Amino acid sequence: MSTPREFPKITEQGLDELRARLGKPITSQAEPWCHEATRDNIRHYAHGIGDDNPLWCVPEYAAKSVHGGIVALPSFLFATSRIISGYVGGLPGIHAMWSGADWRWHKQVRRNDEISTEAVLQDLIEHQTRFAGRAIQQVYRVSFFNQDGDRVADADSWCFRTERDHAREKGTKYAEVKSKPPHRYAEETLREAYALYANEEVRGSTPRYFEDVNAGDELPVMLKGPMTVTGFIAYAQGWGGLYIRANKLAWKLIDQHPGLGIANRFGIPDCPERVHWEPEFALEVGAPGAYDYGPERCSWLIHQLTNWMGDSGFLRSAHCKIRRHNPEGDILFLKAKVVRTWTEEGRNLVELEQAAHNQDGELSVLGGGVVELPARR
Repeated sequence: MSTPREFPKITEQGLDELRARLGKPITSQAEPWCHEATRDNIRHYAHGIGDDNPLWCVPEYAAKSVHGGIVALPSFLFATSRIISGYVGGLPGIHAMWSGADWRWHKQVRRNDEISTEAVLQDLIEHQTRFAGRAIQQVYRVSFFNQDGDRVADADSWCFRTERDHAREKGTKYAEVKSKPPHRYAEETLREAYALYANEEVRGSTPRYFEDVNAGDELPVMLKGPMTVTGFIAYAQGWGGLYIRANKLAWKLIDQHPGLGIANRFGIPDCPERVHWEPEFALEVGAPGAYDYGPERCSWLIHQLTNWMGDSGFLRSAHCKIRRHNPEGDILFLKAKVVRTWTEEGRNLVELEQAAHNQDGELSVLGGGVVELPARR
């Protein structure tokens, strides 16, 4: 059996260099996957999370909607900033796991809007975790603007920086999962799960009126999965990924940032993002196997809210906190309910809370949001 390779460690010098960046605008940002909210870019992102809402994807439908044309799904903005998606600076060679976000939307992103961003490293917080012992939570704030200079959204997102060796050798969070054989599903089990896809309701052009909503109302359960590497790649096609490059561009990225290049089984430096499609490498960093993307899971929660609110609703805010990895083979069930309703400054607002568990009842992610709905009167 080969000796496990050793990865870099978190050092005080590295942390001091990172602290020096706190509060300073990030002037050199990695180029985003999408500069504009084109028809195709919006559709690719929507399909990457399994969202076939015609408001994002079908021009003929959108033209007859209250918006008069295609608009972007709220989570599309992940594709317009690699920083909000987990492109972290500092601590070279230390693993980064996207772990949560707080979003606030101010204005709809319409077809062909050009999006620019401003970003800052907002906070560094040290934690002790079951996954990897010492972990550094790295929090970024990003503001999004359209071509007219209007602020369309703000968001805080965070990654946990962890030592790969500690997570692999001493982490206890997934000890039981790693000892189990791969889960295999009976056809009947899959048929029962797929019934949720068959019956998934997109509210669409039928308004959901504020007066018809009450605290305690439950949303339809939403299915995501079963998780496959194919699904993870489908998301990366719409979102763009962080470090996915080919040939000369892959070489240039690793040449500029050597900590990104981790040798694969051929001895070729390759990106750390392959934990999402290479089970063997995922195990090396302490994960239970190839797993989904964090922004992808946040987008699933938002998908549940936009399905429910309909074309006339507006998602004011949403948040999520990831609690465990979703390795390939997992199935996720998203549940949500109304917490409260109120009117503020002429807006009819509904707060919802969400939680998603896998097929074994293990908590995967917590979330929620605030939706503005039209009034019947």
